[in-house]
Amino acid sequence: MSQEQNNRLGILLMVCTCFVFAIQDGISRHLAAEYNVLMVVMIRYWFFAAFVMTVTARREGSLRAAARTVQPVLQITRGVLLAAEVCVMVTAFVLLGLVESLAIFAGYPLIVAALSGPVLGEQVGWRRWTAIGIGFVGILVILKPGHGVFSPYALVALCSATLFAIYSLLTRLAARKDKSSTSFFWTGTVGAVVMTAIGIFHWEPMATSNWGWMAALCVTGAFGHYLLIRCYEVAEASAVQPFTYLHLAFGATFGVVIFGEALRSNVLAGTLIVVSAGIFTLLRERGQR
Repeated sequence: MSQEQNNRLGILLMVCTCFVFAIQDGISRHLAAEYNVLMVVMIRYWFFAAFVMTVTARREGSLRAAARTVQPVLQITRGVLLAAEVCVMVTAFVLLGLVESLAIFAGYPLIVAALSGPVLGEQVGWRRWTAIGIGFVGILVILKPGHGVFSPYALVALCSATLFAIYSLLTRLAARKDKSSTSFFWTGTVGAVVMTAIGIFHWEPMATSNWGWMAALCVTGAFGHYLLIRCYEVAEASAVQPFTYLHLAFGATFGVVIFGEALRSNVLAGTLIVVSAGIFTLLRERGQR
């Protein structure tokens, strides 16, 4: 296929990926409201690690080849950061809801752009700095501080966005010396080890019906990552990246329709600002490259 056809297929795969991940977020919100977050994330990571080891071993020929890295400290740090981010984000789903949590989380590309200079040594021009500033104004519109309705739980979602931004930057840093399959291997296995060491002490008996939801959570997690891998295999990352914001749209829809969450006017307005600024920074980065 031509690159244009590949990009179209990649966009379709990204749309499907965002939908599946939004389903995963909804299931996480449901389970974490009933059981300890650490236990839910631990079980999710068990299945994810099995999926990761299967995929990377097949791609690299063996688990030893997949695990081979010259920067183990960086890879371990990435794995720990992502596990922490997942725990914090699922906690935000319970405390704040899907709509506002995902709206705040949508600002993570702006944090990535702001930190790409000091962390990766990339040049950030005045246009991108302007977009970053406008995007953070959008986040303030969502948070609405000083108007009597600011929820301190919003800081939990903001912490999750920051953790994921740092994880993303470290992933780009790791890619300079390691293959993507190596980084994927360390992401899954380190997360599973860390979450098991912590989550096993928070085990709770689970109702039979909720084990079905847990199985769905594990399957959607693995299937979402499979779609994401296929997406980046066929299409240019810069072509599909703006469509990742559909995750927010799908997740917010589930929050309103299934969980009865409210879509407040300041959240909608702030989200439009954040998404517009984020897409501009992505397109600007693509043009510079």
